Parts: sequence; structure tokens; C-alpha cells
Amino acid sequence: MYHSSGNYEAFVRPRKPQRADKVSAYIVGSGLAALSAAAYLVRDGQVDGKRVHIIEKDERLGGACDGWAYDGLGYVMRGGREMDNHFECMWDLYRSVPSIENEGMSVLDEYYYLNKDDPNFSLMRTTRNRGEDGGTNGLFSLSGKAQQEIMRLFLTPDEQLYDRSIEEVFSSEVLDSSFWLYWRTMFAFENWHSALEMKLYLRRYIHHVEGLPDFKALRFTKYNQYESMILPLQRYLESYGVDIITSTKVTDIRFSVAEGRKVATRIVLEDADGRRTVSLGDDDLVFITPGGCVENSTLGSQDRKADYLPQLHEGGGWDLWKRIAAQSPDFGRPEKFCSDAEKTTWMSATVTLSDDQVVPYIERICKRDPHSGKVVTGGIVTARDSSWLMSWTINRQPQFRAQKPNEVVCWVYGLFPFVEGDYVHKPMIECTGKEIAMEWLYHIGVPVDDIERLASSSCVTVPCIMPYITAFFMPRTEGDRPLVVPEGAVNFAFIGQFAETERDTIFTTEYSIRTGMEAVYTLLDIDRGVPEVWASCYDVRDLVHASVAMRDGGKLTEAELPLKERLALKEALRRIEGTDIEKLLRKYKAI
Repeated sequence: MYHSSGNYEAFVRPRKPQRADKVSAYIVGSGLAALSAAAYLVRDGQVDGKRVHIIEKDERLGGACDGWAYDGLGYVMRGGREMDNHFECMWDLYRSVPSIENEGMSVLDEYYYLNKDDPNFSLMRTTRNRGEDGGTNGLFSLSGKAQQEIMRLFLTPDEQLYDRSIEEVFSSEVLDSSFWLYWRTMFAFENWHSALEMKLYLRRYIHHVEGLPDFKALRFTKYNQYESMILPLQRYLESYGVDIITSTKVTDIRFSVAEGRKVATRIVLEDADGRRTVSLGDDDLVFITPGGCVENSTLGSQDRKADYLPQLHEGGGWDLWKRIAAQSPDFGRPEKFCSDAEKTTWMSATVTLSDDQVVPYIERICKRDPHSGKVVTGGIVTARDSSWLMSWTINRQPQFRAQKPNEVVCWVYGLFPFVEGDYVHKPMIECTGKEIAMEWLYHIGVPVDDIERLASSSCVTVPCIMPYITAFFMPRTEGDRPLVVPEGAVNFAFIGQFAETERDTIFTTEYSIRTGMEAVYTLLDIDRGVPEVWASCYDVRDLVHASVAMRDGGKLTEAELPLKERLALKEALRRIEGTDIEKLLRKYKAI
């Protein structure tokens, strides 16, 4: 496997690999990484779909990319997905996946024109005082010291950030800024999370720094992530005859590790009929999704809180990874990510509004009609004075294809679920759906006398606790995550958010798809480049543009610098007079 850039290879159809007619494939899990691996096997690897087996322990496919209507409960979205125009592997895949609504269009076509015709941006990113403007004014409010801390992190080698937390590299100058408020709520970072991951995110999305305050850089699917992304991909795989096996757990995978050669030798399965073993040879490829960010997730209901169940059990993704990791140090260290659930837990809730009594309070904040079918909040709105650090979003409606015309589906999440709320005076983790709705209604400015009534009569709210939702953000070091294809691996690969690939960032759809693509391309030796991670951190234009945005539009000549640095800057500017460098700096308003 190798990386490529540009479009010279982007549209080439790979030649059929030598192993294509020999191999079978067993894919553990059915999240986006797993389904992507299956798609690359049949599209680019040209493997017969009947010899590709997806094994999923649940009844439905999709992993963390869900979006379902539960009988007697209501609509549920555990999360949402924010996409970027430079998700190179994602768009490489979805250009081939047919839309399930628009004949003759791919999912990429559908997505592109949706976002081109109705571009995303937020008109109120933060609130305070129960629905009033949050007062951040689209500014980062970073002091000179804070800017230096961010720059220092950006330039720090990865190995110096191993096992270090964000609060070890950022002082209150950054952590009390509007920049950090935007950043942590958009990406779900906590102060104790990985400084390395923070650096990787800064470098990966340096071209979008200016868009952080208003989300103009983001793009969204038409419906929830399941119906817009998973279902079309599932139907695409079914058209190739891919074997989809549900309600079946992979409880163990055994390996032979000897003389630098690593081979998966058998898979242990468990379903309603009991346990069975599948023996594997060198041409039986195994794609493993280790861990799981939504494992042990639990749902409550309108009148019942969700149970907090962090204890791991046999048959789950974490248990499987631990069994695998015990067989070789090259298979990662799952304990680094799943041993402190309180640091990886946050909660979400899906609120379905059945009438328009709450809509005026929403419109007052987002300045848009939720029933328009177009962008509503344009991303999350954060109640910056919420004890739960509550954020909420209403994407284009309907979010579910079966949604009734009068319904509005809203997604709410809290980064601090163990902290007492401001209105219900209970930790979020102890709240029923109705109580979470009451806290949300309080923060969007519904009169106190109407809150309980509207939470009962106008809202159906389903809470969800996710004990490992940001497990991949825990501080880590080299080797904690296994390489997509470990050294010496003959017939297996790791895929998904806990596999290690170069330069990309976890908690994204792109990361899942990239690992699936790299795994297939490596094991089958496909003669076509995997698109490299978008290299904006090496583009001087993006770097200059981002540096100006970080200073809220302030120019280099306005920076607070010691006398020695000011004199050096003056001399440097003199030397570039009349050059293209001066033109570039002026174009991006750096001088």
C-alpha cells in the first residue's frame, strides 16, 4: 500500500489483484470501517461478494452510526457526523455508492449538491442567560501567551506528547478562552484528554480554523447517519452478494505468532445455536474492529433514566481486543483506553418535538424556521453557562425519512454528565428523558412556569449514556493502538478508531473509511494509491490564514512582542518588500 495525491490515480480502476480469486474475508463488526473494508474488497479488490462475510453481534448494521425509531421509545440518534470536503477516502468510496432516493446519483452527488445549494453556517454558536447571545462574537479571544502555547503544541514532535494530557500543555490562557469553548464542544475534547490528539487535530484541520466560530466549514448529510450513510452502503454491498451475518458475536480470534510471521488461525463465534469455530488459512483474511466507542451504551426513556453500566463483558469489542492483545505486543494495549470510564463518558439525548410550542424559542436562537427543510442551527449551539456544558443541534428536517411533518428532532449532549444541572439540580446521568428536556428548555429560554408542561406534552426525549464514547482521546503512547496491518501480518488487519494510521484524526468518518481502505489495499496489494491525508498543515497559505484567524484578524505588526522580536520582525518585513512573500502576507491580511 502506498499514498498518492492529485487526481492522476484518483479515477483509475485497479487491476485485479493476484489473490482476488483465492481469498475469503471475515469482517468483525459492521461499523463504517467494516462496511468500507467490504466495499473496497468487492470494488477495488474484485473479490466475489459471496466470499466476503460481515459478522455483527447486533441485529442492525452501522456500529456508532445509528439513527432508528424504537417502538414505544421514539427516535434515537446517539450522535451525529460532521464532514469535511477533504475527507479523501470517504468521497473516493461514496462516489461509487448509489443514492437510495435519487436515481442515477451517487451518495457523493447527493451530498455535494445538498450542501452546495444549502451551505452550512451558524447564526448563534453560543448562548448564555437562558437563550441570549453567548457574547463570544465569533472571536477566539486568545492572548499572546495562549497563541504561543498553541503554536508550541503545533510544532512539538509526536513523541514528546506521548501520555501527556491537554492540561499539561495548555494553561488557563487557552482553557478559559472562547477558542477552547468552540473546540472542546465541537470535537468533544476534555481537559484531561490526549495532547497528541489535540496536536493532530490542529494540524489536520488548520484549513478550517477560521470556520470554528460559525461552522461554515462543515457539511452534513440529509438524514441521520444511518439512513444517509450506512443504509446506502449496506444495499451496495448486498448488490454484490456480500454475506451479512447479524446477532452473532466474535468472542475470540487466535493467532500463530512465530519467527516474525503473524497469522490469524481461527475465529470463535457465538450465536443463538451456541459456539462454533472457523478455521483460517493464509488466504482467509480477517478485518478486526477492536474496542468500541459505543459499547455498553444504554438508553433510557421519557420517564426512565438510562443505566450507567461501564463494566465490560465477554463478547464485546473491548473483551475481544484484550484477548487478541494478550497474544502479541504488536496488537495494542486496550487498557489504556477502557480503564477509566468516568473520563470517557458523556451523554446525549434525542428530543422529538411533536408540536410547535417550543419552536419560537428555537427560532429566537438560530434565526431560522426548523420546518424549512434547510439548515437550522448550522451545527451545535452551546449553552456556555450550562453546568453540564450542554450543546444541542437541529439539522435539516426531517432527520428521519419516516418523520411526521409536524415533528422536529433535536440532538442534545452534555460533556459533564456527572455534574448537577442548573434547573433540575441532578446530574445528567441520573435524569429521565423528561428531566433532560426540562434542562434544555430552561437553557433555551422557555418560561419557568411552562418548562415541565412542555417537557411532558411537547417533547419525547430518549437519553443515552455512552461510557466509552471518547475512549480514543485518552492519553497514549506509541504502540497503544495497533497498526492497521502489523509488521509480519499475513492475513489480518485492524480497522476503525483504535487502529493506527499516519496523520489522520480519530472520531471521524474519514478515519474509519481510511483504515478500511488501507487494510484492503495492503493485504491484497492493490496497485492504486490510497489518497494521502489532506496536507493543509504544509500549505503556507493555510498556515498564514489560520494564524490571522487565531489572532481574531490581528496583523503581525500588531502583535505584542518584546523589543528584540519587534526589531527582528521589522527587519524581516523590510527584507521581503517587493517579493511574492509580501504579496502572500498581504493577501491573507497578515500585514
